[in-house]
Amino acid sequence: MSDDSTAPRIAPRPKPSWGDDVRTALEKGFPSAAPHFLSTAPDAIPVPNVLSTLMHHPALVGPFLAFNRVLLQTPTLEPRQRELMILRVAWRTRSPYEWVQHARLAVDLGVTVDEIDAIVRGNDTGAFSPLEADLLAATDQLMDDHCIEDDTWARLAARLDERQLIEVAFTVGTYSCLAMVFNSVGLQLDPGLEPPAGVRLPE
Repeated sequence: MSDDSTAPRIAPRPKPSWGDDVRTALEKGFPSAAPHFLSTAPDAIPVPNVLSTLMHHPALVGPFLAFNRVLLQTPTLEPRQRELMILRVAWRTRSPYEWVQHARLAVDLGVTVDEIDAIVRGNDTGAFSPLEADLLAATDQLMDDHCIEDDTWARLAARLDERQLIEVAFTVGTYSCLAMVFNSVGLQLDPGLEPPAGVRLPE
C-alpha cells in the first residue's frame, strides 16, 4: 500500500470527465443503478470512490463488473459463505476498503462481530460450521499456495457441487485481485464509510 495514507495514488475520476465509455461500463455492471450514478442532478446519489477510481479504465472495468455481478447477485455459494471468504482475503491483504465494505455486507447477512473477529484470528475455526471452516482453510491455501489442498478439496467436494467448487476459487482470486488494485492505487474510504461497531480495521 502507498506510504501516504492520506492521499490516493490515483484519485477518483471526476464525473464531468465521464463519457460514453463510462456509461457503457456502468450499464454492464449495474444495469438498474447506472442512471443514478450517471445523473448530474443536485440530488444524485454519490458515486463510491471505488467506482469513480476504476472508471479511469472503463474498457477493462465494464466487463469485470459484469463478471463480478455473477458472484454477488447470482452465486451458487450461499452469500454468507462468500462473505466469510472475502473477509479473510480482505484481512490478509490488509485492504481497508474491501474489508469495510464486506464487513458491512456480512453483518447485514447475519455474520456476527465475534465471527468477524474469528476471521481476523484465522485459526479459530471453532466459530464456524465444518463447511465454513473448510472454506476459510481453502481461502488460506489459495492465497498461500494458489491451490486447495487435497484433503480440504475432498471435504468440500463432499458438500459442494462442481459449480460451487469453481466459484470458491474464483471468489478468492477475484477479491485478492481487487485488494491488490485497491491497495496499489491507495483507494480511500468514502466519507461516512466505517466498519460496523466492534469491528477493527486492518493495520
